[in-house]
Amino acid sequence: MFAENPSAQVEATFRRIQAERMAGLPLLNPALEVAGLGFARHENDWRGVLVTPWCVDLLLLPATADWPVPGPHERVFRQYAAGNFAFLPNYEEGLGDYLICALIHDMKQFPDQETARMTAQACLIALDLAPGQPQPDAAAPSSSARRKFLSLGS
Repeated sequence: MFAENPSAQVEATFRRIQAERMAGLPLLNPALEVAGLGFARHENDWRGVLVTPWCVDLLLLPATADWPVPGPHERVFRQYAAGNFAFLPNYEEGLGDYLICALIHDMKQFPDQETARMTAQACLIALDLAPGQPQPDAAAPSSSARRKFLSLGS
């Protein structure tokens, strides 16, 4: 269980994975680095997006002591405004149990870290938008939309 924002542990764990298991693989985008973005409490989960040189994933980590841990390969579903999302359970030393939902696998499309970060942040924002819900005008975002977007950079 994480009482505080787990971003630091997520980043440390996936930097270790990059160094130990992913080093030298051709699917890595060398312009990218590991970043945990927008982690915030959402019901019993810490929800955030993970950017790595090999993927962008939506992660859920336990925010309560009674967080249920599914069996291996048992899909777990979470309902958000954008729809129902399937997660798979995983465990990593130093991080513990978490749920993962793959969002983007082809990381070669990103020319730099900033583009990958902005895309990941847009994915996180889109979770809370119902299909057909009008997007805020990018030229004049509301102050609440601006605050929400800016708070995702942590």
